[in-house]
Amino acid sequence: VKRFVPAGTITPPVFVIIDVRPGRESIPTTAYRVVEEVDSNVPAAAAASNKGGGAAEVRKTFAHVPSLIGAMEAEEVGVEHLLRDINDPTVSTVANLVKAKLSGLSTLTEKLVEMKDYLTAVSEGRMKPNAEIIANMQAIVNLLPNLNVEELVRSMLVKNNDMHMVIYLSALIRCVIALHDLVLNKIAYNEEVGDGLGDVIVKAKKAEKDDSGEEKKEEEDTKASKEKK
Repeated sequence: VKRFVPAGTITPPVFVIIDVRPGRESIPTTAYRVVEEVDSNVPAAAAASNKGGGAAEVRKTFAHVPSLIGAMEAEEVGVEHLLRDINDPTVSTVANLVKAKLSGLSTLTEKLVEMKDYLTAVSEGRMKPNAEIIANMQAIVNLLPNLNVEELVRSMLVKNNDMHMVIYLSALIRCVIALHDLVLNKIAYNEEVGDGLGDVIVKAKKAEKDDSGEEKKEEEDTKASKEKK
């Protein structure tokens, strides 16, 4: 830590890491400040060399500082003015909602992996345990709902099936209406042109009538020939 602390500094400096990778979902900054901690796990040789006879040592370490990226009112107004007329018709509201859900889930996964790495490092002795961090983790775990209840699982499955049924029926109705509109449009176009589907239907009906008349004539001829015999 000494290389980050200038000599004779009174105000503790803040060490900020800016991650400019495009795949990061949360804010790209992480801030730390220097704090002094009393380390009681001092080796025996260092304790013996201490004139006071104490086994404690003061060390400087990093502590996380919550950070937030904001903008002044003039900047916000300017950005809103620039983005006012920007509209992407290819992206629907559902797509935006799904993108927001995916962003939230990816951020949650990132934080859970970070918690796992911290607990693994503490259990292996590579990091000192922090009671405040562990207490916050315990509070987060205690606030998680119990999803192993049979009634809750059944209600979630029923609701999921109902939602999928509504989506399926909506897609089916949309397809039927689209096909119906396509047929009506085709009929209207053929009626305007005059040599389309309407003439084909009339010709088909005439052909059916001619075929039925010929069949009747053949039946009458066969009956007449049988009677003469």
